[in-house]
This record gives sequence, C-alpha cells and structure tokens, in this order.
Amino acid sequence: MAKTAYLGLKIVILCLLWYITSAANNVIGKLVLQSFAYPTTITLFQFLSITIYSIPALRCIPGAKRKPMITWTYYFKLIIPLSFGKFFASLTSHISLWAVPVSYAHTVKASMPLFVVILSRVILGEKQTTKVYFSLIPIILGVFIASITELEFNVTGLVAALFSIFIFSLQNIYSKKVLKETPIHHLRLLYILAKHALIMFIPFWIYQDLPSIIYGEKNSTIDGWAIGSLLFMDGLCNFLQNVIAFTMLSLVTPLTYSVCNASKRIAVISCSILLLKNPVTWTNIFGMSLAIFGVFYYNKVRYLKSIFNVNNSINFQ
Repeated sequence: MAKTAYLGLKIVILCLLWYITSAANNVIGKLVLQSFAYPTTITLFQFLSITIYSIPALRCIPGAKRKPMITWTYYFKLIIPLSFGKFFASLTSHISLWAVPVSYAHTVKASMPLFVVILSRVILGEKQTTKVYFSLIPIILGVFIASITELEFNVTGLVAALFSIFIFSLQNIYSKKVLKETPIHHLRLLYILAKHALIMFIPFWIYQDLPSIIYGEKNSTIDGWAIGSLLFMDGLCNFLQNVIAFTMLSLVTPLTYSVCNASKRIAVISCSILLLKNPVTWTNIFGMSLAIFGVFYYNKVRYLKSIFNVNNSINFQ
C-alpha cells in the first residue's frame, strides 16, 4: 500500500515538473526563434545539451551506469532509426514553433491519437472499436476549427507540426519496445539517441545553417549574449523535459502517459497565450478546447475498451 502511494506521489510530482519544463521549453524556444530563425541550429544545440548533461546524470543514477549488451543487428534495426526519428521530430517541431504560435502548434499536436490509431493498425495490426473511431471526431474537428480561425495560420507550420507528431507517435511505440526488450535504462537510451542524432546531423547543420549564421547580414543586429543565454536555458529545459518524459514512459502504461501528455498540452497552450500574448479569438479557443477534450475522451474510451477486454478474458477462462 505504502509502495503504491509512493509511486502515485512520484508520478504526480513528475507530471507537474513535466508541465513546467515543457511550457518553459516552448516559450523560450519561441522567443529564440523570433530573433534567431535557425530551427536546425536550435535542434542541434538541444541534442548537444542532452548529450553533455546526461554524462554526469548517468554516473549518479543507480541502474543507469551499466551499459547493456545489445547486438549490432538490434542496434541498426531500432536504435539508429530512433536516432533519425528523434532528430527529424525535434527539427519539424522547431519549424512549427518558428512558423506559428505555440498554442496553435500544440493544438495540432493534440491529433496524436489519430496517428496512434493509424500506426497501431498498420504496424501492429490492431483493430479499434467503433467508439474509439468516433472519439477521434472531436479531435479532428477541434484541430480543423483552430486551423481555420488561427489569426497567424501558416501551411508550413501546420505540416511541420503534423509531421512532428507522426514521428513522435512512431517513437513512442518503438522506444517502449526497446525499453521492454532490453535492459537499457531509459536515461541511457535518451543519451544514446541524442548523441547519435548530434553526430549524424552535424554535416547537415554545416551545410544548412552555418554559412547563414557566419555571413548573414541580419545577424549583425542580434544580441549574441542574450541568444546564448536563451539557448542555454532552452537546452536545459529540453534535457529535463526529455528525462521526465522517458521516466514517465518507463513508469506508467501508454494510456496513462497519453493522459498526462494531453494535460501537458493544456499547460503549454495556456502558458504560451498568457506569456507570449499571441492573438486568439473565442472560436479559436473553442477549437483548441474541443481538440483537448477529444484527447481525454479518446483516452477514456481506450481505457474502457481495455477493461472490457480483461473482463472478457477472465470470463472466458
């Protein structure tokens, strides 16, 4: 009983910290991108931060020190693709933040259940009930209403946010698979993915951003110290957010994780509207609220479906 209560308290505290670090990460990221429009550079800086901060953390956390034995076949089959996915998901997420307001980007990302249902059907062959499919309607309608009423709508931002959440959905499925199939600690997995993503995409960054940063005329007016400080804070918040997300993924069921993630979006959207003061209409807010409500309804339907399946299984036995 005491152990269950401790676990529950731990999850609640982790959720609150997740919401705070995620909101801070998104607000700071938007502030950086408004003055320093280089999504690839910010993405790479975040991976550098995760790689550096993870080294002392791995030495201090029990169970994370040991390097698991993973075959090269498994490494190239899952770990390397996850590293590619982590980079592209983060990059497209930053592109969406750069192109549209944080509140709208996260409303679009609330469509994650739609991608989960599609990917579960395609990859796992998992069929859903009619109620599950109906529960997706409020999400789709909410995102649609938010899109047509968004005062700062941008097609690039919409597509980038959708692509980002598609890859994040894939990552959640396969990260959970790696954590189940191997003895790897979730923090070490985060470190490995960030390190590989950093190494693999440095050449791309050199080609894409470095010449513009060095020779771009608009950069002469940028306050280097201010941008550097914001990048440092952004990298730290991103590291903490990732650590908490991977910890949550290892502690709770996918359903609980989805509910916590939906609640996190409310925190991020609310904080971004209050702090960044991006213009919104009541219809826009209704669309955002409908999408978030749809996510909670979807999670409830999935939960009831799992209970029904368990009861049927018990009755059958």
